[in-house]
Amino acid sequence: MSTSIAALGEQALIDRLRRRIGPPPVHVELGIGDDAAVLAAEPGTVSVVTTDAIVEGVHFRRDWTAPDAIGHKALAVNLSDLAAMGAAPRASLLSLALPVDFPLADFDALVDGFATLAAASGAPLVGGNLTRSPGPVVVDVTAIGAARRRRVLRRSTARAGQELYVTGTIGAAAAGLALLASGHVRDAMNPAALAAVARYERPEPRCRLGWTVGRSGGATAAMDLSDGLAAAARSLADASGIGVVLDADTLPIDEAANAWAVGAGQDPVLFALAGGEDYELAFAVARKQRSRFRAAVSRGRPVPVTLVGRFVADRGAWLSRNGTLSPLPAGFSHFGVRPLEAENCGKGL
Repeated sequence: MSTSIAALGEQALIDRLRRRIGPPPVHVELGIGDDAAVLAAEPGTVSVVTTDAIVEGVHFRRDWTAPDAIGHKALAVNLSDLAAMGAAPRASLLSLALPVDFPLADFDALVDGFATLAAASGAPLVGGNLTRSPGPVVVDVTAIGAARRRRVLRRSTARAGQELYVTGTIGAAAAGLALLASGHVRDAMNPAALAAVARYERPEPRCRLGWTVGRSGGATAAMDLSDGLAAAARSLADASGIGVVLDADTLPIDEAANAWAVGAGQDPVLFALAGGEDYELAFAVARKQRSRFRAAVSRGRPVPVTLVGRFVADRGAWLSRNGTLSPLPAGFSHFGVRPLEAENCGKGL
């Protein structure tokens, strides 16, 4: 039998976690070990704070997903929120609710997955909490970032006449979840399917791109695609008091998402629009900002961006297809489905 976390106790687990994450960077004046962390303020910026939790049986299954991927994803979904606000990561907090029989090896792997992304993204772990769960594993994360006061990207500042851009491709994570849920064996998956599963289990938050675009002033509003592009476009328009039209012909639908939808007898466009957890970014860009936006996107690691729609004065959300307008499909609703029908985190408040 494998050793469980109950064999060590809380303080020994904290000490073990602390050893695995390594020393904090210089802006962390106090990290793990005190009642709260202390971060040195970054001149000329405001703090941007977000929190999200993933719950076993709702957002992941341990028989599908490796512990290190669970730790990675728990942080990634929060970093994506910071990116959507134009903020650079500075620190993170991790709270774990674990059953007493949770394997110690899985604890180590979960922490390692979290710590690897934390180090790569500049969001060192500075504190959190450990507690016992009578049932499912709960991984609750808070991420802290910094952004220039006048460069924070909001949802409510899109304007009619501006364009809507999206990074990467859409629908991959939904296809990855569908493949796992349908019992497909990883060893038998083609490269596109494996990539879709990886997008579902280990999303890559667009940290640098979000921060770069925000700092450049190349976009007026932004949101991440935790609940799908349809939901993000509608939320941006609603918050800004305007409408939005997406162009079906320009949507960057992932190869695996298209294949899955066709094979399942579904419309690939609607499947990709409604599928969540891609953790790409949607930006509202004024026409006069196009060159600045494109220049910001081109800095650092290349990330494809696609013009997918426009904002209009009349309130509402539509899909343009073959010259016809129809209502956008609904995005993911966290309380509208049974667990693991869809694997999205709740909306940020």
